Amino acid sequence: MNELTTDLKSLHEATLNNLKSSKANNTLRAYKSDFNDFGAFCAKHSLSSMPTEPKIVSLYLTHLSKNSKISTLRRRLVSISMVHKLKGHYLDTKHPIIVENLMGIRRVKGSIQKGKKPILINHLKILINAINDQKIEEIKKLRDKTIILIGFGGGFRRTELISIDYEDLEFVPEGLKIIIKRSKTDQFGEGMIKGIPYFTNEIYCPVKNLKKFLEISKIQSGPIFRRFTKGLSLTEKRLTDQSVVLLIKEYLKLAGIENKNFAGHSLRSGFATAAAESGADERSIMAMTGHKTTQMVRRYIREANIFKNNALNKLKI
Repeated sequence: MNELTTDLKSLHEATLNNLKSSKANNTLRAYKSDFNDFGAFCAKHSLSSMPTEPKIVSLYLTHLSKNSKISTLRRRLVSISMVHKLKGHYLDTKHPIIVENLMGIRRVKGSIQKGKKPILINHLKILINAINDQKIEEIKKLRDKTIILIGFGGGFRRTELISIDYEDLEFVPEGLKIIIKRSKTDQFGEGMIKGIPYFTNEIYCPVKNLKKFLEISKIQSGPIFRRFTKGLSLTEKRLTDQSVVLLIKEYLKLAGIENKNFAGHSLRSGFATAAAESGADERSIMAMTGHKTTQMVRRYIREANIFKNNALNKLKI
């Protein structure tokens, strides 16, 4: 009997480990952060957070709705549910008191999401010109330009961008192939290959700038986007994804552009929007960005065509 109990216990522990391993570390950290906020709300009102019940979750969502977007509420609900699963508890997130409450909140608040601004072609050129105008070491100029140009040209998420290693690159006559080992929508590491062709204008060409950066930095293995010391010596340490955000904001500010509504995601959304403006179809955009569903890509296309396909263009006034 003791052996059976021990076996069941070890199976239970192994199952929980499998559940944890099914999610990326960043995802698990996000779940934990969201759940901690829920836990603080429950503690303040003497409610049970683990295990909890639909009524308590519904109260929490109402509390959140005062200052948060619908997308935030949905994310917190997923996080609370997933933490319960990881701890071996069941939470009915489809309970009417949760579903109907969310519908009511959505009606009152509306569900339109105002995302960060995309970095479009004109922004891209302004950023690169601003970097070229800086009185800093050439190696830092090249690194920063390459981050922005590769990020835009490949429609990268910032975590994908800083994860690129020298071994993931292959220069071919048409341009550059980059292997993406893992991404947000590729949790099992199946990988994908992105192809970035040469641009006509070398100043703004991701491939040309990357080649120059690799030559001057002498990087031949490991991460390509690395940190500098205060003396501007290149280290072997990989940049963080937050560094990409700060870098973009810094150069936007230097270029005289209000940077509040731009973020690391602005490179990715900028690529998708600019490609849509140029007539690229959703399938070819998704092939580059790695989007698994058409919902977000179609949103980029709609925004790109807001004036191009505007009915007012048919009016003669």
